[in-house]
Amino acid sequence: MSKEDNANQADENLRLSILGMSCAGCVGAVEGALASVNGVTAVNVNFADHSAVVKGDADPELLKKAVHDAGYDAAVMEGLEDPREQEERELQRYHRLMKQAKVAAVFGFPLMILSHSGLVPDIASGFGHWFWSIIALITLAILYYSGGHFFSGAVKSLMLGQANMDTLIALGTGSAWLYSCVVIDFSSHLTAFAPHAYFEASVLILAFINFGTALETKARGQTSAAIRALIGLQPRTARVVREGVEQDVAIEEVGLGETLRVRPGEKIAVDGMLIEGHSTVDESMLTGEPMPVEKIEGSNVVAGTMNQQGSFLFTATRIGRDTALAQIISSVRTAQGSKPAIAKLADKISSIFVPVVVAISVFTFLIWYSFGPEPSLGFAFITSMTVLVIACPCALGLATPISVMVSVGRAAQMGVLIRNGDALQSAGKLTCLILDKTGTVTEGKPTVSSIIAVGDFDEESVLRLSASIESGSEHPLAAAILADAEEKQIKLEKTTAFEAITGHGITALIAEQKVFFGNQALMDDKGVKYARHKKKIEQLSEQGQTVMLLAVDNNIVGIIAVSDPIKKDSAQAVKQLIKQGVRVIMVTGDNEITAKAIAKQAGITEIRAQVLPEDKAAIVKEFQQAGEVVGMVGDGINDAPALAQANVGFAIGTGTDVAIESADIVILQGSLQKVPEAMALSRATVTNIKQNLLGAFFYNTIGIPVAAGLFYPIFGVLLSPLVAGAAMAMSSVTVVTNANRLRWIDLDG
Repeated sequence: MSKEDNANQADENLRLSILGMSCAGCVGAVEGALASVNGVTAVNVNFADHSAVVKGDADPELLKKAVHDAGYDAAVMEGLEDPREQEERELQRYHRLMKQAKVAAVFGFPLMILSHSGLVPDIASGFGHWFWSIIALITLAILYYSGGHFFSGAVKSLMLGQANMDTLIALGTGSAWLYSCVVIDFSSHLTAFAPHAYFEASVLILAFINFGTALETKARGQTSAAIRALIGLQPRTARVVREGVEQDVAIEEVGLGETLRVRPGEKIAVDGMLIEGHSTVDESMLTGEPMPVEKIEGSNVVAGTMNQQGSFLFTATRIGRDTALAQIISSVRTAQGSKPAIAKLADKISSIFVPVVVAISVFTFLIWYSFGPEPSLGFAFITSMTVLVIACPCALGLATPISVMVSVGRAAQMGVLIRNGDALQSAGKLTCLILDKTGTVTEGKPTVSSIIAVGDFDEESVLRLSASIESGSEHPLAAAILADAEEKQIKLEKTTAFEAITGHGITALIAEQKVFFGNQALMDDKGVKYARHKKKIEQLSEQGQTVMLLAVDNNIVGIIAVSDPIKKDSAQAVKQLIKQGVRVIMVTGDNEITAKAIAKQAGITEIRAQVLPEDKAAIVKEFQQAGEVVGMVGDGINDAPALAQANVGFAIGTGTDVAIESADIVILQGSLQKVPEAMALSRATVTNIKQNLLGAFFYNTIGIPVAAGLFYPIFGVLLSPLVAGAAMAMSSVTVVTNANRLRWIDLDG
């Protein structure tokens, strides 16, 4: 999903399980089929986990029919399916493939040994004719059992005028069997060609390919471990309180507004707000934060998190697909299925790869048959079949999606939601990172640190007026002042003519008096003199405190300073970003003196102070025009324009408000440390994808000429179809194994 897709988030996402895909060529066919359905606005097919995410308003039955007509099968995946069911399906597929591989191997290996040892009857003798005819029938049965899925897939593709991996395998093994049958019946006419049957080759190729696919299935299953872990967080039942009686019900039966009981050691079933009791909750799986979070009355609780010692009651506020857990799972799945720009080349090549390979195989056959040494027909057949077998583009199709799946899953486990493949690719390329101050560099929970009364006013009066005028504001500084007033049990005054001036402050009437409360810019705008308080303002600002002035009837009557300490890991995160070669800039609406004080504590040397929220996007654009690749880190709501403008937007959120719509990457906890870690993961992922693509391209680029016999005139050696089959199968396993390294890679560098 790209940033352009974010505008269409109102469209419903439908997730389908796609059956029958065998290579990257299948991805284009399925995507084309789904995209042709009326109402579909976007499609992402993930070859790595054989799923598709369809965006739009389309009939699921029409989608399934379109997939079926394209030669594949589809099933709708709804809700948070039990991960054990998915694991069971993967396990069944693994065992089936292993059984098919064993059957082919048990027959093929002895036949190969006997054939090369000269212990089988001559194909031209009478007994040999009957012996090899029986072998042909047994081989045909094995082709049906161990390779039937390849042949049926090839036929479906052919009927649709397409070609895929099934086509190559079916052509390779089928032609080997047919050629061998011709040798049996016409052996007396082929003496000049030293007739040889390739029955063992046809079944052993299937043995190797099924074995490789089985290993790939097993390894690929590990890539979705993060999703399975997240799904497994949600309990299957919940304890609700109905008419004063506590009872256990299925999670699907819990309604909005219901009261639920959570006992010690139980998982929280749905999102809600605590209304009675006290406890600590382990939210580490959702946020990556190891320390338990204290919950009191009014605290939000999140589905899937683990209650610890206490027991409490809470009201359900979000259920089903609306819970934070469900949104996180949906976001991770969407990201795992999305394609970064680096994948487009592989997709384009894969879409034309199979037809090109078939053409190369035919060309190879003609060249060897026309110009090769005797027996030319045997050489032509062997080389063309080997080209078909070795060229299967499985590794090419897996190279990008498997790395994306592992990386997005790894990020989710550490409390980072990567929303799309482009963000995953771009995050590691950032040269400049713009940090919002409040809630990003600082805790975002400011407290009143100083109250200074002027003239006839006392501190209580200053706090009363300030809190009264801020009672209608949602600014974090307002929350600090209101909290201080509440703690001191100060009764607020009634306000009228309330007006909030963005980036400056607030004006209102209190007891018919005109009251201004805000920064120096507000006072300048309203013509209020404050020169004699300048020194005190500067002293407080130099200490990193945000200073607000209170004026009544155009006279300064008080000063309130609010401090917002930097987060404990902000300085370390900035140090790590600078170590990675990233230019770090802090932007804030605060005055320059306060901004410098905070920046100094965090180790930031560049600042932009007194910046209005709407101007942050302009600053991002300014750096982009200067040639920087810009990342923006903000709260995901107030900074939305800047987050959208940035090459990569990082939203600082929480487990209950993940701000999924605000940015490309969402930090579930407030830790700035996750930003350099996400950037390091991005670089590691892109490197991993390049390794996979390079390996796959190199394998096919080198493998096809070798299989075609290019080096035979020099070294006198041809690649065996059996070796080609084994190499093709293991190339996919190598790609999957390499991708899985991302699960354990060190991100501290």
